[in-house]
Amino acid sequence: MPSIVLVDDHSLLRMGLASLIESLGNTVLFEADNGKEFLDKLDKHKLPDIVLMDINMPEMDGFQTTQWLKINHPGVHVLALSMYDNETSIIRMLKCGAKGYILKDSEPAELKAAIHSLMDKGFYYSDLVSGKLMHAINKLDDENDGLKNLVPLNDRETEFLKLACSELTYKEIADKMFVSPRTIDGYRDALFEKLT
Repeated sequence: MPSIVLVDDHSLLRMGLASLIESLGNTVLFEADNGKEFLDKLDKHKLPDIVLMDINMPEMDGFQTTQWLKINHPGVHVLALSMYDNETSIIRMLKCGAKGYILKDSEPAELKAAIHSLMDKGFYYSDLVSGKLMHAINKLDDENDGLKNLVPLNDRETEFLKLACSELTYKEIADKMFVSPRTIDGYRDALFEKLT
């Protein structure tokens, strides 16, 4: 039963989400209005398994808070929960360290699947995220001379991206590519760097 923290500046949404999460058999450790309040409430001796993180918040937004978690508590899985479905927000949030991304208008079944996937595989890439990543890779930045601006990916990064869009865990991807899980993290970070 995962322990979860909710970070969102909309109180009503947070309360409803807390009820839904508990009805799915999870524990809500605490709630916070923004990243700063989250850091104030965070107990390093009782870290959550998952943080549901809004992006647009006052004082300290989801990008900054997720980046802080990636540096200070990399074992905590951040699931971005946002209204934004644009490539820039998704890629930036993943680059900051989020392990998944779902929209606020998602069905409860998707939230349940995301929580299960984060605990089981360590990440959750919905069809939305996979599609946006694939589109970003193939997007031409300059309509007049797009070919020179196409994001260059090497064969291993392309292979990793295809496998990351499957149901495989990072460990299974590492085994399939005959590399260490740490190398897989490197491929992921390099992709996020190139796609922003």
